[in-house]
Amino acid sequence: MSKLNDILREEALAEINQIQEDSDSWAGTLIEEAERKAFTRLAVHRKRIEAEIRAAKSRAQGAAELAMATSRIQAKGKIIALVRQKALSAIEELAGKSGYGKILLALADEAIKEVGTAEAVVVNPNDSAIISDWAKQKRIEVRTDPELYLGVRLVSHNSKTSAENSLPERLDRSWDLLSARVAKILWK
Repeated sequence: MSKLNDILREEALAEINQIQEDSDSWAGTLIEEAERKAFTRLAVHRKRIEAEIRAAKSRAQGAAELAMATSRIQAKGKIIALVRQKALSAIEELAGKSGYGKILLALADEAIKEVGTAEAVVVNPNDSAIISDWAKQKRIEVRTDPELYLGVRLVSHNSKTSAENSLPERLDRSWDLLSARVAKILWK
């Protein structure tokens, strides 16, 4: 019986060794598969994080570009407003210059063409002396309005229609075209 025990023991040891080898092989396969899955997941997460970083950088760059464009537009707007103010100041300075009378009379001649026959010409009180001879020749009454400056307002008979022609009003009418030209010159 001792031989049978030895044979059974050897077979049992062989079976145990085989089971251990199979277990080691199976464990190795499981470990390899787990590592492969872990590396795949890691690669997927890395790609997702890299994509999120690229998207965040892109958003930040877009926001910075938008902020810069907004600042440029605001600066351009301030410059255009400054140019407009300078133009208005230059127009206002004309009232004190010697050629202002000719300009006022030219404005009156243009306005009367629009009204036709006029009953009165309205000017700033400071301009009434300049326009008085012109009004006498046209047989038009001279009226004053302290709110009107650097121009005239012609009023038709019975005050039904009027035409205002002033330098600030002309600047207002042409400002879109002028500001576009100024912008083109400044930001070529």
